[in-house]
Amino acid sequence: MQQDRFLVERLKRGDAQALCCIYDKYGPALLALGTKLLGERAAAEDVLHDVFLAFAEHIQRFELTGSLRSYLAKCVANRSRDRFRRRHKTVFLGDGIPTVMSPQPGPEEVAEQDDEVQRVGRALDALPYEQREVVLLRTHGGMKFRQIAAVQGVSVNTVQGRYRYAMEKLRALLDVEADHAEYTGYRTVG
Repeated sequence: MQQDRFLVERLKRGDAQALCCIYDKYGPALLALGTKLLGERAAAEDVLHDVFLAFAEHIQRFELTGSLRSYLAKCVANRSRDRFRRRHKTVFLGDGIPTVMSPQPGPEEVAEQDDEVQRVGRALDALPYEQREVVLLRTHGGMKFRQIAAVQGVSVNTVQGRYRYAMEKLRALLDVEADHAEYTGYRTVG
């Protein structure tokens, strides 16, 4: 967090390299979050560009009071939600949630992980947007329930309920898909 404060102060003094450092540090994770929320990388890139542009334009009024990562994730979530509402159509997640890979996985392990990522992505696609947003902000944005509540403009209890319902639905959907794959003879992980 000290490094983030230092970078913000450098940016306030006009050091454009500080913005590049912040982007290098958080850009990939924020892009992944936007892609998962919007279902398309190009839209997420636009959102990320808008977030960093607004961040740089308003840096003189910005005060870092918590985590810069959480603040930027909140900005990406807000812009993604606005874009989602303007589109009025279903969001599809492209890659699902990435799994932790060993340093040098074998071909079979890679195939199993790809199957698992696709299964989780399909299950996330089936969630209502608000529930999917809570899950992704919690898991990829590193945000606490109270921070997510502020982003969504609802109570902490509502956010906790959305998270709980989302996790229950994800478990049920993944169980049904595993049962279906077993029944049809397809191999599944888990």
